[in-house]
Amino acid sequence: MTPSTLAELLDLERLDRDLFRGQNEPGARERYSLYGGQVAAQALAAAGATVSGDRLPHSFHGYFLRPGRVDLPVIFDVNRDRDGGSFSARHVRAVQDGEVIFSMLASFHTHRESPTFDAVPTRDAPDPETLVSRPSVASLVEVREVTPTRIIKREIRHPDRIWVRATTPLPDDPLVHACALAYASDLGTGFGQTQVQGLATGGPSIDHAVWFHAPLRADAWMLLELTPRKALSSRGVYDGSLRNAAGELGAVIAQEMLLRELVLDDESLGRVADFLGVTPEE
Repeated sequence: MTPSTLAELLDLERLDRDLFRGQNEPGARERYSLYGGQVAAQALAAAGATVSGDRLPHSFHGYFLRPGRVDLPVIFDVNRDRDGGSFSARHVRAVQDGEVIFSMLASFHTHRESPTFDAVPTRDAPDPETLVSRPSVASLVEVREVTPTRIIKREIRHPDRIWVRATTPLPDDPLVHACALAYASDLGTGFGQTQVQGLATGGPSIDHAVWFHAPLRADAWMLLELTPRKALSSRGVYDGSLRNAAGELGAVIAQEMLLRELVLDDESLGRVADFLGVTPEE
């Protein structure tokens, strides 16, 4: 059964003690491969199902090894690497047809009260209610772009700042909201607004890391801000953050993606423009 909400997508079927099956989001079959945020969020949900309820994810690092097939569910195999006094470590392998498509190391921690510090850069953004919702590769969240998607000279200029929230209410379980943050964290690209001759503005994710801080409600507006840091050898690294509408920092993100120049032919250009609802510019 195809999940119709983000909560349903994150509600995995338990096949064995540490083995889970996740279904793909609506619209997945209309793409060439699975949205990476779906696989990462479900992998984190699988890991979270094997730790005690008082421990929540504080970080994960995942590697995208193969494109996810849209015609198959994903099996998540969890290894319980360690359970310490306040930390738990898990290794998750996401598998389709006997092949690993995604590998994640995740760590969970018992909350401790302590002083806080936040020096992560951020900028003022318009109220999301003043912006228009746009289509997204992630079908279970609503996206409103601060920097709009454009197609200029057959090249897609992806957004690097967006407001995002789940399209339907989520349960109060903080693990669900952390997994929903992971789902949203793979949107956009830090290179979406760069203008370097021959340098692509987006591409497939190679690896992805998230550090969780304050627990945010993912069914309320969150601001995703991404900044390019370095590109070399057809790879680019960017970092970013997710904050709620009050400016509270919920997560810090770092991602590396494959940056290979892609020139769209007329058919592909028209298909992409129709999906995004934009008119190509010269």
